[in-house]
Amino acid sequence: MKSVLSERKTLHPPNIEDIEHRELPEAAGQAVRELAAEIAFTLGPGRDAAARTLSDPALIEQIRTRATDLPAEIHTALRPPATSAGACVLRRLPLRDDEIGPTPPDWQTATAWSADPARPGCSFELDIAMLLLAAAAGEPFGWAGQQDGRLVNNIVPAAGHEFEQSGASSTVLLSPHSEDAFHPRRANLLVLGCLRNADRVGTTVSSVRRVELTGAERRALRTPTLPILPDVSYGSDFDRAAAVAVPTLWCEPGRDNESEALTVRFDPAYTPLDEADPAYRAAYQRLETELERVCVLACLQPGELLLIDNDVAVHGRVPFTPRYDGTDRWLKRVNIRLPERPRRATESRENGYGQQIIAPFAPLPARRARAERNGAVDDRGSVEHT
Repeated sequence: MKSVLSERKTLHPPNIEDIEHRELPEAAGQAVRELAAEIAFTLGPGRDAAARTLSDPALIEQIRTRATDLPAEIHTALRPPATSAGACVLRRLPLRDDEIGPTPPDWQTATAWSADPARPGCSFELDIAMLLLAAAAGEPFGWAGQQDGRLVNNIVPAAGHEFEQSGASSTVLLSPHSEDAFHPRRANLLVLGCLRNADRVGTTVSSVRRVELTGAERRALRTPTLPILPDVSYGSDFDRAAAVAVPTLWCEPGRDNESEALTVRFDPAYTPLDEADPAYRAAYQRLETELERVCVLACLQPGELLLIDNDVAVHGRVPFTPRYDGTDRWLKRVNIRLPERPRRATESRENGYGQQIIAPFAPLPARRARAERNGAVDDRGSVEHT
């Protein structure tokens, strides 16, 4: 599907005033790595491959319970972004380039290497570290239809996928988008952890709370008009007849100040804009132009994490030329649900094109009840690890 985005745009350079920055105290960052190494040593060697692919219930339970052992500074640092930028860079997770091994050629190879205890590198240990950090922020989850349901995804350039609108692309601009915008159970918070980025490839971030739109444009974009379809990482076998029109913009329930409460659901590469009338297309184009205007770059370095509020900010990636020699950009990604944050109740009636989430970090009963009282969508469509 053709994207409305243009690659001619000039992206803003990094500006420390445009995006929030936080730093882990040295001892806190080291505590994460040490706890991840301890869990990896305890549950890795001598157990079946499930332990090393994060689907072992014993591993999940270790992460769930041991995350509470982390220093209080970890939980503070992993709170949602606090400014209108809708994103935050968290620095100083200890990491050396010589300990991670070569960048894998695709996510399948990354999975195989991580599951092999005899292979050098700490990818499995870093997966555990990412889940510990994510568990401090909320409820980590994965997708049954994406990267074999892994809770931690590997984002690397893959040969043959250079021009896709997916995390495996490289040569093409990855259009700014909400993560998994097609699904009602999409993440509230997205965490991208950088293992390697020698070329300083920039991740783009644009906050809907910094755009300027007319009242007519906002009304048009708040009207459910078009569906958003699943991206190519989920395959192409989905029921197009199940597509439901969704609003692009809306306000958080219970908040009256639209400029401070505006939220977005946006993925132009998978939105059939040619099916809308000219007025809606013009409003959508205006939003795209505004998101371009307020766009900033986060050029992550190893040991840095980018926290993105998936209800407020869209993200993408600038084009780059992959080498496929083991030195390319390598990120790890975790989706996080914040149960206390409500979304539109009507989203619970969407079927998500049959895509199910892997949700082993179920909320405590009291927390679930509080979320439901606040109007959060239900748990329909999730599956548990077995």
